[in-house]
Amino acid sequence: MSTDPLARIRIRLTAWYVMTLTVILVLLGGGLLLVLQRQFTDQLDGLLRESLAPIIRYARSQPSDSVLRAAVRAGAVDALHGENRQVLIFTADGIAIGTAVPAPWIRSSALMAARAGDAASESDGPGDHTIRLHAQRFELSTGAAYVAVMLVDRDRIDDRFEALMAAFGGALAVAVVLIAIGGYVLVKKSLEPVEITLRSMRRFMADAAHELQTPITVIRSRAEVAVQQTREPAVYTEALNGIAREAERVGNIVGDLLTLARADAGERAVEHMPFYLDDVVVDATSSARVLAERQGVTIFAERFEETPVVGDATLIRQLTVILLHNAVKFTPAGGTIRLSVGVTSGHPTLIVEDNGAGIDADHLPRVFERFYRANETVARGDDQRAHTGAGAGLGLAIARWIADAHDATISIVSTVTIGTRVTVQFPAVRG
Repeated sequence: MSTDPLARIRIRLTAWYVMTLTVILVLLGGGLLLVLQRQFTDQLDGLLRESLAPIIRYARSQPSDSVLRAAVRAGAVDALHGENRQVLIFTADGIAIGTAVPAPWIRSSALMAARAGDAASESDGPGDHTIRLHAQRFELSTGAAYVAVMLVDRDRIDDRFEALMAAFGGALAVAVVLIAIGGYVLVKKSLEPVEITLRSMRRFMADAAHELQTPITVIRSRAEVAVQQTREPAVYTEALNGIAREAERVGNIVGDLLTLARADAGERAVEHMPFYLDDVVVDATSSARVLAERQGVTIFAERFEETPVVGDATLIRQLTVILLHNAVKFTPAGGTIRLSVGVTSGHPTLIVEDNGAGIDADHLPRVFERFYRANETVARGDDQRAHTGAGAGLGLAIARWIADAHDATISIVSTVTIGTRVTVQFPAVRG
């Protein structure tokens, strides 16, 4: 048996699906066959009743009881019924005319018809055959009451019903096979989102462990080296500064992971309040400018208009900081970052554009994936960006979540060695 839990779940769900639908089909089919059998029996009784009509007319045409009895004994009635049928004539007190003593159940049916007007019953006959009976009372012109009984071998007539049952059984077998195939396909399709989620979770956990392993290893190594022997205070200071930087990096990763975890769980409530996008961008730019100046990168506003939006100002500020920090990380010293805030085609729009390293076209579709870093080699160059700029590849994933939470679109256009342009367009503000 497969060790994959999802494979076992697929098999179990398919089995339950097949069992449930098979039981439903059997119950519906069985009920339908019972109804059809009942209708077939009623039709058979109607046919026997119609077949008795000419016999009763003949009997009523006889002038007296003695003439009728003589005609019955002479076999005149036998010529009036069809093949594979038998007709018996009884007096009102259950005495058969012109025939041997009938079976008790036939006589009982005749007596019942004499009292009630008609009767129908069936019983096992010779050779495991089923005999169906219909009895009907009639009176002669003399007022004497008689009962006409017609018997038919039901098994010969039931062949059509048995053929129908066989056809239903075959159809049910085919249906079960189709249900099994269709059920497996449906279950597989239904579990695809779960499989994707599980794969994402596994990759997420593996990437998170990998990202945390490096700074933790550095922290442990620095601490172990520092305590191996007595050193100068400056060496301890350098070691502690390195530990502090790596601890800060761990804290940033954990903070980003917590943000994404809360977003996935729906625990982070998103406010929808009116505010001005340009004010939020100004605040975020002030924070990013410290890092930009350290990297020798210039941030300036290319277009800055009063732009009302509706949303969560705190989250929008976080989105802007992420885009600005990413632009600074991958823009070389002396480069520029241009900001644009305004209303484009009726939609509040934020544009962050840099003339940095750019992103290869093959990497663009994946830049919003968690822990994915298209420019990892650039970000981890020989300068201080190994500590301040590399990040863990979670920023754009958070930016995408913030944009989605505001029904906004975020798109990236980039060319290697030329630069990157990120556009965030928010829903139009009504009123």
